[in-house]
Amino acid sequence: MWSVIIILILVGLALLVLEILVIPGTGVAGIVGFASMAAGIWMAYTRQGLLAGNITLLVTLGINLVGLLLVLRSKTWNKAMLKTRIDGKVNTIAAGALKVGDKGTTTSRCAPMGKALFNDTFYEVNAQGEFIDPEQDIEITKISGNKIFVKQLKK
Repeated sequence: MWSVIIILILVGLALLVLEILVIPGTGVAGIVGFASMAAGIWMAYTRQGLLAGNITLLVTLGINLVGLLLVLRSKTWNKAMLKTRIDGKVNTIAAGALKVGDKGTTTSRCAPMGKALFNDTFYEVNAQGEFIDPEQDIEITKISGNKIFVKQLKK
């Protein structure tokens, strides 16, 4: 009978670890893991008696606390944490580089956003109310901060 109790508690502990490290956000593994540990402790109380149940409860709590302390003190979270920084910007427009009325060419489909080439430099552009196919001649209609609004030139 002890083997069933120990297996239930270990399976519950493994499911809780999976919930925290591998399957965040679902909750199912955590709930099943907690229920499995609780079932193991309940079985110890009902099948082995009060003293065995108390010992099982204390050992289970001790294992969980020691595991929690080891995880918090170790470098586990540093290995799982995303450390990359994104410091790129969509458009960095130098003063005087572009102005309303400049003409260029789309290099990707603008639906409504895409890429375009102005003065041998690539920029992210916004088409105003229309989709523009690649390799089309365009004209800047408005510049607002780092956003460039364009329209397709009619041929």
